[in-house]
Amino acid sequence: MEEFEKMAADAYERLPDWVKAKVKNVAIIVEDVVSADTMQEMKLESNMDLLGLYTGISLVDRDYGSPFALPDTIHLYRLPIEEEAALSGEPVADVVYETIWHEIAHHFGLDEDGVEKREKEEFGG
Repeated sequence: MEEFEKMAADAYERLPDWVKAKVKNVAIIVEDVVSADTMQEMKLESNMDLLGLYTGISLVDRDYGSPFALPDTIHLYRLPIEEEAALSGEPVADVVYETIWHEIAHHFGLDEDGVEKREKEEFGG
């Protein structure tokens, strides 16, 4: 877990400076798999179906009159990310980076279609 958390910190540091400058009050949490409550809420069939999850209020929907907002969170699910890396042949660190990038795009207000479009521009494919 410690090694994975270091990969997550390194992946965050790899983000472009303009992205890091706009990310405020966001906690990155590493867990082995998605919780049973989140599985039920999202109607997932397996706890291995999700690599990451953004929860919070996106920057476009945020009410800046609230000075005491709790941090938004990006959950990284270690076991599904490691499985994705093994299946795709990508290094785990790259899958972690792509997952953080994906979840931060949600923080910026992009829906899944918008994120997918930006991922194609960023990562190809």
